[in-house]
Amino acid sequence: MTDNTQNTQQQHSDSRTAGPLVLVTGGTGKTGRRVAERLTACGREVRIASRTAPVPFDWNDDSTWAPALEGVGAAYLAYYPDLAFPGAVETVGAFSRLAAKAGVERLVLLSGRGEEAARAAEDAVRSAGTGWTVVRCAWFNQNFDEDFFLESVLAGELVLPTGDAAEPFVDADDIADVAVAALTGSGHDGQVYELTGPRLLTFADAAAELSAATGREIRFTAVSVEEYRTVLSAAGLPGDFVDLFTLILDGRNAHLTDGVRRVLGREPRDFAEFARAAAATGVWDA
Repeated sequence: MTDNTQNTQQQHSDSRTAGPLVLVTGGTGKTGRRVAERLTACGREVRIASRTAPVPFDWNDDSTWAPALEGVGAAYLAYYPDLAFPGAVETVGAFSRLAAKAGVERLVLLSGRGEEAARAAEDAVRSAGTGWTVVRCAWFNQNFDEDFFLESVLAGELVLPTGDAAEPFVDADDIADVAVAALTGSGHDGQVYELTGPRLLTFADAAAELSAATGREIRFTAVSVEEYRTVLSAAGLPGDFVDLFTLILDGRNAHLTDGVRRVLGREPRDFAEFARAAAATGVWDA
């Protein structure tokens, strides 16, 4: 057992007390799934918010919001596809105000680093009338093994319009641990936690780490913005992701923060450790 595992288990043990129902939006996604698992392990009652849940929830259908909020005391907000996308501010703001009216006492918002549009969504949550915490994150390690870049890794080539931009990739397990602490513990209201991994990597560096973990070559190829639009279109992904990539990968996020350590009292998980663990599952076996 590692020190990180012991710290995480201690955190869960400390919060293993009866508490209000927690709504987890994006409850089947990268962070939401992990948040829900941890809350359940802590003995908390959890309502998974998704379109296929027993109580259906859809960010794009406000008629589903009130039923999902019934009896809820705290909520984790993970907006899809991203807070920087058009319409996100209005949607998240309206939902947060409805949550306040429904008696929700605490909102924990998943946000992104370096996204001006996301700041407006953060402001909307702050002004809704509930307690709030913002969890502002770097790129997820799990983008490489849970959709998004998974097919690229399997194909042996990461194609992105990023050049030499460096990013402090953060692990979704660390994000979930911080979110659960904010949802269940004290001292987190009104806090903005910026979460990064322990070091900066370019996408070429990430490809090298993936190569080492998988035992086969994973290349990085830089392409133009227009070329990448074609790549996204072929994959059926929104072209707005191109604008987001070029915005946040211009060097503005090329620095580390102590957010994970501040909340959890331990260091964040390194990308190499993530890559080795993911490779061991066979997810990248070609």
